[in-house]
Amino acid sequence: MGFGAKTLKNLTFAIVWASLVFGGQASAAACDPGSVSLRGDWGQARFSVEVADDPAERSQGLMNREKMPAMAGMLFVYDHAQPVSFWMKNTLIPLDMIFVDETGLVKAIHENAVPLDTTPIPGGDGVKFVLEINGGMAAAMGIVPASQLSHPQIDQKIAIWPCEVQ
Repeated sequence: MGFGAKTLKNLTFAIVWASLVFGGQASAAACDPGSVSLRGDWGQARFSVEVADDPAERSQGLMNREKMPAMAGMLFVYDHAQPVSFWMKNTLIPLDMIFVDETGLVKAIHENAVPLDTTPIPGGDGVKFVLEINGGMAAAMGIVPASQLSHPQIDQKIAIWPCEVQ
């Protein structure tokens, strides 16, 4: 499956924009419930997110959406770290799923989940957060396991990258 010219243009814009805005390694990420920050050896990025932190919101997820802005996503928040598994039933766009532990450490990434596929996508044990972004974005930006995620829902006493209250 290849990328179309429009998708490549959007990804290129997002990468250039992210490198201009988040080029340096800040000591703390902005503490905004409507966004997550990610960092690693590859650099930094910020995504606008909707938060799904109750069973009904997590069940609905990103179903039935025909598109999502390049630097947007959904952050799934669980009450405690646990094994999680996702699927793409009624999800119309390819997604990257970034599985994160309770400290904000990226444990695993599933790239380009296939729209409408009901095959379970396991995230592993000890997952407290899952960030879903547009399919192909993680690879295009260089996001890999061991990257760090910052968000105010992470217990700031144990966060590997605490957020900064604005």
